[in-house]
Parts: sequence; structure tokens; C-alpha cells
Amino acid sequence: MPGPIRDSVPISPAQRRESPLALSVRAILRKRSSQAAAFTLGVILLVGLLAPFVAPYDPAAQPDIVMLKDLPPSFAHPFGTDPYSRDVLSRVIYGARLSLTIGVLATIVSLTLGVGYGAVSGYMGGVVDAAMMRLLDAFLSIPRLLLLLGVLVAWPHLSVGALIFFLGLTGWFGLSRIVRGQVLALKHAEFVTAAQALGASRRRILARHLLPNLVSPIAVAATLGVAHVIVLEAGLSFLGIGVPQPLASWGNIIQDGADQVARLWWLSLFPGLFMVLTVMTLNILGEALRDVYERRA
Repeated sequence: MPGPIRDSVPISPAQRRESPLALSVRAILRKRSSQAAAFTLGVILLVGLLAPFVAPYDPAAQPDIVMLKDLPPSFAHPFGTDPYSRDVLSRVIYGARLSLTIGVLATIVSLTLGVGYGAVSGYMGGVVDAAMMRLLDAFLSIPRLLLLLGVLVAWPHLSVGALIFFLGLTGWFGLSRIVRGQVLALKHAEFVTAAQALGASRRRILARHLLPNLVSPIAVAATLGVAHVIVLEAGLSFLGIGVPQPLASWGNIIQDGADQVARLWWLSLFPGLFMVLTVMTLNILGEALRDVYERRA
């Protein structure tokens, strides 16, 4: 006797071949808020990538430190100039490229360390897992900002590459716990048992069977991680221990007018708006990805 007829939407072969991340992207783009966030972030990324062609001036040029310094917004300088006569619009545009680059590269470092550490800990289990988690607890007991402040104060002239490395090195602890939990939940699944029965090595099981099923939570962590690093880098640069001058980042642009905020308001307003807009769009996309992941879980 045939079973009951179930109402379902037919799934095309193309949809079956889509990865979990592609399905998640398709789902979040159905929301208008996510569409607006993706469009806004895309524009900021494009402007940053095309900075040499979009910026009206050299961001480090100081044409007249007497007559052109501290000018308010005008037609010639839409975002005004700073105390060194540099064009703030050009510096904000170049700052977008540098701040986003630091955010993305530092997050890649964090993802590599966090995913690797959490996956190995969860899959190995037993004494190895317990030892690795206790070490992770020790790392988590140290506030990230305090650790970065200590390192950057001790070595105040670090390059941008070193700054990216330290930001990534201190940002993987929470992600490793998420990955470990997911691996613990999946390592006894039927597809893993079948792979073990066929003689697959532990490395192959992790790389080919477990990690592809963690794309969604990793994508959420990456999106929110980039936003967090952008804010963290801006704070460090504002304190004068982040991106060194004359390189432009949103944080050190704000720092240039920090002692005269009321008079040089444009030095805080425009880079601050770009930073808030970028972080807000990343958070909207991250939350949308999280909602999709939780509904599919």
C-alpha cells in the first residue's frame, strides 16, 4: 500500500549540488535588510579596492601645512583636511582598503588556528581533548584587548603585517570551542562511521567529511570576526599603537583630531561613519547567516 502523499517543494538537481554556504547566501539575500547590507558592503569594498583611482589626492601628501591645514568640508575637499593639510576624503578611502584588509587577513589567521585546533581536539577526544581544552581555558582567561595592549606597548613600531598576525593570533579561542562542539556532535554520525569502515584516515575524515559540514558556523564566525577586528584595529590605532603614520586607517584618522573634536569635527565624523556602516553591514549579514544556520540545524 503506498505511503501518504507529502506536500513538498521539488528540489532541482542544481539545488542539490549547491553547498551549504551557497544555500545560506541564497536564503539571506531574500531579506531586504540583508540585500541592503550586502550592497552597501560591496560598494565600500569596491571603493577601497579602487582607492588609487577613486581618491582625489595622495593620502599622505602635505601640500601646504600652513594654508591648507584644518580646512572644513568644501567643494575642493569634501571631507575637509587634517592638521597636516592632508585630504581627509582620500585618507578615508585608503583607510577603507587598509582597515578591511587587516580585518579579513587577521580573521583568516584566526579561522585557520581556531578551526584546526577545535577540529583536532573534538575528533581526538579523551585525554588529548581534555588537555587541549584546559590550555584553551588558560588562553580565554586573558582578555584579548589587554594582551594586545601589552604586546603593542612593548613593541610600539610593529609593521602592519605583524599587527595582522597578533590580531589573528588572539582571536581564535572562541571559534575553536564552536568547532570542537560541532565535531563532537558529528564524529559518531553514520557517514563518519562508513568512512572509517572503508579505511579512511583521520586526516581524510576531518578534511573531507567533517569540516565541509561546518561551513555555516565558520562563515558566521568569519563575518562577525571581521567586524570585531575592524573595531579593535581602529581602537588601537586611535591610541597610537596600531597602524603607523602616515598610513591611513579609520582609527588613526580619528586620532589626528582627537584633541580638538569640537573644532575638527570632520576628522571624527566621516571615518567614524564609514566604520560604523561597515561594522553594521557585517553584523547584519552575520546575524542573517546565523538565523539560516539555526533553522537548518
